Amino acid sequence: MRKITYGEGIREALREKMLENKDVVLLGEDVGPYGGTFGVTKGLWEQFGEERVRDTPISEGVIVGASVGAAATGLRPVAELMFIDFLTFGMDGLVNQAAKMRYMFGGKISVPLVLRLPAGGGISAGAQHSGSLEAWVTHVPGLKVVYPSNAADAWGLMLTAIDDDNPVVYIESKVLYSQKSEVPDKVSKVPFGSAAIAREGADVSIITYGKQVHDALKAAAALAKDGIEAEVIDLRSLYPLDKETIFRSVAKTHRALVVTEEVKRGGYGGELSALVSEQCFDELDAPVVRIGALDSPVPYSQVLESLVLPSVEDIVKGVKEMF
Repeated sequence: MRKITYGEGIREALREKMLENKDVVLLGEDVGPYGGTFGVTKGLWEQFGEERVRDTPISEGVIVGASVGAAATGLRPVAELMFIDFLTFGMDGLVNQAAKMRYMFGGKISVPLVLRLPAGGGISAGAQHSGSLEAWVTHVPGLKVVYPSNAADAWGLMLTAIDDDNPVVYIESKVLYSQKSEVPDKVSKVPFGSAAIAREGADVSIITYGKQVHDALKAAAALAKDGIEAEVIDLRSLYPLDKETIFRSVAKTHRALVVTEEVKRGGYGGELSALVSEQCFDELDAPVVRIGALDSPVPYSQVLESLVLPSVEDIVKGVKEMF
């Protein structure tokens, strides 16, 4: 085992696949010599050249559109948008083309596209650079969506994403890029639809992903001091979703709390909550609790940002209210 950062995990997966398959190409704003806005692609332009690591104009519509065309004609592009918030400019290419093309062509075409989307708050980047918009893409048939919480999963999920013949939305937590965690000497692919139990417990199931996995683990440690043992589920893959791991956990704990960084209203957390309520109703000893961001754009002020986004304390409070 060795320790690397979350960003390095993504980079090493990209490097591994680019060495393995010459059809894997990278494109996006400043992914070349600059190494990407958050340094994830650093060194890849020097290693693979500008033909395979391409800087693009400042146009998310162009980045997504070019990636869809490249994927449909034989390449395996990995495109990066600087922030998930800018996906608004690329939604037509992603939702109306990439997600639907295979279906509309009767399965005669593949779109092996990976779209990297840095997401979330926590770095005082302001309202237009701090979104958590996973609900937009999990809602679209034809898209697969993943959201790793650590370096090993970031690596393993990227390996799977690049090999997949369908468009994959790969969401990355900005605050985790520099966070180190252990990875094995040989990293294996992480199957989509495979959740991980980050912490075992018997009293409540905390269902989450991305940065909130770390918050949930901190909350679980605090709850343990009061005799409440929380089980933390790291979904890793938002679609396809590992429902069975969720159901087994809730059948054991009889309580469920869903925590996501997105605005609570209309969020993916509501889908998870509804799923548990519908499928595990007879197992529940209390209503499912949802924790999410306040109904507000994410403020630039660090003090206000921390107020708007969900916290460890919010998770602890939500669990204790169940008891």
